[in-house]
Amino acid sequence: MATRAARGYGQYSGTARALERIGDRWALLIVRDLLVGPRRYGDLKASLPRIPTNILSDRLKELQEAGVVRRVPTVRGGYELTRLGLALEPVVVALERWGWSELGEPVEGDTVGADALAISLRAAFRADAAAGLPPTEYVLHVGGVSLSVIVLGATLDIVPIGPGALPQPRRRSAFEPVPGALLELALEPDSLRDLLAGDAARATVLAGDDELLERFVLTFRIGPAAPPTERAPAADAAA
Repeated sequence: MATRAARGYGQYSGTARALERIGDRWALLIVRDLLVGPRRYGDLKASLPRIPTNILSDRLKELQEAGVVRRVPTVRGGYELTRLGLALEPVVVALERWGWSELGEPVEGDTVGADALAISLRAAFRADAAAGLPPTEYVLHVGGVSLSVIVLGATLDIVPIGPGALPQPRRRSAFEPVPGALLELALEPDSLRDLLAGDAARATVLAGDDELLERFVLTFRIGPAAPPTERAPAADAAA
């Protein structure tokens, strides 16, 4: 029988094994940022300003040992997710959706990073609703970061833009914006929360019209956290 390090939970369980790999503080936030694309050590540190440098180094080493992260040979100091790490995307997106529905008010010192915002929009994206809408580009300015978000049918393409935006190795959508298909918004973090809950009253429209704003609300929405299916009450189940 295989042996396991003392830091393990001592349970033959999928949840326990997953937490042994990615359950340490900061680990999932590193995975979240790498889901957006390969990042250098300095990029990760800038995206997670409160993580101590020694902890970032330790977490990257642990994630490499777990087979979740690997070095990028073509980028000095770069990291990317392995196939095992990329398989965490639905987990991270589901956790983002659950957490966003319980977000509350921002507190002093809370920041919004481009990678974090990109994952929030992935979590909010409703592909079924977008499939029936015309191609649209949304430009969002939130908390000092800016993203260009192209929706083409049921596909979503998000690219950081503006000063300090990291270069993106992947190709953008082939959709070329046409007049009337661009909505540009300026938002505070809490007004973005309201917008993703369906309330556009506090969004500042810099370009576009009410029809495009309504299109955004239909395309991006995070509702209250709830079980995927209704379950019978415990008393009924026991009867």
